[in-house]
Amino acid sequence: MTTSTPPLREAARAIVMDAADRVLLLRYDENGGFWATPGGSLEPGEDHATATLRELGEELGVEKTAIELGPQLAERTKDHLVGGREVRQVERYFLTRVSTTDIDPARATQPDNIREHRWWTLAELRAARETVYPAGLADLVAAVAAGHTPPQPVVLAG
Repeated sequence: MTTSTPPLREAARAIVMDAADRVLLLRYDENGGFWATPGGSLEPGEDHATATLRELGEELGVEKTAIELGPQLAERTKDHLVGGREVRQVERYFLTRVSTTDIDPARATQPDNIREHRWWTLAELRAARETVYPAGLADLVAAVAAGHTPPQPVVLAG
């Protein structure tokens, strides 16, 4: 029996932090409910940085000019269902800084199935009893808050 590799889906995700080093997460109800960073798949011809900016506008109504796009902090590969079809999603996570006042879900053009957004402190993130993706996010946030960014993207577990 042979197993085939699911089709590749490139994605860009944002680790959104504010001036107080809180991180913004979005809540979804599917798969028992979870919190995750904003982001989504690349459009044809789009690079990851551009997709990150676009996704923040689509999901949270943030104007591109209000976003301070930083370095790529991490990447993750995960096989999962998208629209009922299994894909191998390769995600690149970019540090982004925004002001809390720049988040305006009323301007979001594609809020998908987002149930709510919430700013989390590092302590809240570490103490979370709910599922938070990606695994290892708290350590990345802690490093950034301490003024350290990885010299190359960290590989996160699926």
